[in-house]
Amino acid sequence: MSDKHEEADSKAAKPAEAAAGGGGMKAMLPLIISIVLMPVLAYAMTAFVLLPKLKASAGGGATAKPDEHGEAPKAEGHGAEPKKEESGGHGEAKPAAESGHGGGAAAKGSSKVSLNKIVVNVSGTMGSRYLMTSVTLVGTSKDFKDVVEENKDKLMDIASGSLSSKTIADLEKPGARNHIRAELITLFNNSLPSPMVKEIFITDMAVQ
Repeated sequence: MSDKHEEADSKAAKPAEAAAGGGGMKAMLPLIISIVLMPVLAYAMTAFVLLPKLKASAGGGATAKPDEHGEAPKAEGHGAEPKKEESGGHGEAKPAAESGHGGGAAAKGSSKVSLNKIVVNVSGTMGSRYLMTSVTLVGTSKDFKDVVEENKDKLMDIASGSLSSKTIADLEKPGARNHIRAELITLFNNSLPSPMVKEIFITDMAVQ
């Protein structure tokens, strides 16, 4: 009798253990499923929810950019108007420059005569330094070229006298070329039958 009871108890214990084991597995099953499914759900959320939203927002920004560009051409169109105004400003500057060359407008019908290689000793150097200068005279008189050519030797002498009075300090002063230019214009006009020299270009000036 005792053996039968033991067998019955052992048979009853096995289902209980199996039930207990099965219950443990069932209790662990949701945890295992959640562990396995979490990365899958995270990937699915990223791939199918977040990325489409980001693309949509980026697409919206891209569509907004054309709108902005659509407005930008207008702004550029407005910007183009200032450019036209600027070019117009330059257009005005050019006439101003031409009127400044009015001078320049007259220079088209002007005559030029060159006095080349006027060589003089620099004052105060005891003949150890010399100045070589070339100038071009500009005038608008019809007979300007003829008159200058007739008086060329005289003008060369006047230029030599003026330049030979310059010291090294005079030649190194700021604006020395402008001063020499103005002085030569005055001297030349005083020596010619009429003040016909309108401009002088110093094409070469070297101290050696």
